Amino acid sequence: MLPELRARDPHAAARSAVLILAVCAGVVAGLNTFGQTSISPLATAVGWLVVLLLAAGAAAWMLIDPVRLDRIGAGSVMAVTGVLLVCLLNLLTRDTTAASQAFLAFPVLWAASHLRKGAVILVTGTAVWSDCVTLFLLLPAGDAATDVVFFGAVLVVMAVMLVRANGVRDRLVDALQEQARVDALTGLVNRRVFDEALETTLIRPVGSGTALVLIDVDSFKTINDSHGHPVGDDVLVHLARVLREQVRTDDAVLSRLGGDELAVLLRDCTADVASRRAEGLLLAVRSTPLPLPDGTLLALSISLGVAHVPERSGDLRTLYHDADAALYDAKRAGRGRVAVAAA
Repeated sequence: MLPELRARDPHAAARSAVLILAVCAGVVAGLNTFGQTSISPLATAVGWLVVLLLAAGAAAWMLIDPVRLDRIGAGSVMAVTGVLLVCLLNLLTRDTTAASQAFLAFPVLWAASHLRKGAVILVTGTAVWSDCVTLFLLLPAGDAATDVVFFGAVLVVMAVMLVRANGVRDRLVDALQEQARVDALTGLVNRRVFDEALETTLIRPVGSGTALVLIDVDSFKTINDSHGHPVGDDVLVHLARVLREQVRTDDAVLSRLGGDELAVLLRDCTADVASRRAEGLLLAVRSTPLPLPDGTLLALSISLGVAHVPERSGDLRTLYHDADAALYDAKRAGRGRVAVAAA
């Protein structure tokens, strides 16, 4: 099924579908039971058939996995079918009142609330066209045209407003999710995302194993004290940019863990290769000083600790511990260097 005809959130759509189908089944059953006595036996029979269909639909959305239903476009099918059933009942009962046409709002409202834009256009267009056909079959042309314009405008405006509101909400949700994943200062992924990637790599290692490189900015407190915290922030942004240019995103993940500590996850990487790549990061930082607002250049240095685990070996805590111990060794040995944890 085309993605545009599927639900934005299959589980939310399913919960809402159960409710709206059950309510509609109850309303149609009530109308059949207490409705007009002049309704034909055929209309009554079709009405009860519609009740059964609505009840079956509610049961299906309740019992079947919403994701499976969404894959076959069940939401779009349900909404379009609902529109056609409303118009069929209106034809059989010869009911052209505002109340009868108002039932078209149910499938359109549901579609606009839960389906993607393409499906909303399909459902709303079907509703307007089906209502047009029904009214022109039952009313004089002038009266039918008036009703079509009025109810068509209501349905279209309602659908457009809901689609726009959902679009704004989706953008806000995406922005919040991005903020939850990315460090606001450097633009690097945060520790939670990095830990998830590292743990996944350790669970399903490939090739030559996994390496973790911990990076600490040398004399970062001195930089903050001497130049101010805004320059300290500039240092972190600058480092993130320099390191990002050296790290290939297809086999590595670069993260800011917190403060002035950064980390690189290297997948399918031997210990020797990890050490060489860490040396490359060190040289890149040394050769790229930070321009300060007064035009001077601030030389930067980092210390790096490297830990490596072969395929199908190691765990998250141990790898962090080994890399942190190696980082401490690099700092104790004079900073501005790479230290590798013992295998």
